[in-house]
Amino acid sequence: MSEGVVLQHAAEAGTDFLMYTGNFCGYCEAAKRLFTNKNLTYTEYNFDQHSGLRKELVAATGHRTVPVIFDIRGENVMFIGGFDETSSYLN
Repeated sequence: MSEGVVLQHAAEAGTDFLMYTGNFCGYCEAAKRLFTNKNLTYTEYNFDQHSGLRKELVAATGHRTVPVIFDIRGENVMFIGGFDETSSYLN
């Protein structure tokens, strides 16, 4: 079920990346700036606005911090990680 949520969000997004965030997250804001500076689009889901979503994402990825970022540009949804991994991935 957990991976199904990510796949559903990716299918509905129509953007380059899928990002799960939290309130007051400096790394989430840095990821948004990174995408904007590289002219990449993203769809954001904030854990603080979607009850139970964090638990599902941790179960699907094992990633416990925010942001949680996926590249959804290709045929397969690819889990990247957080801001540091995304920054390295895009450079």
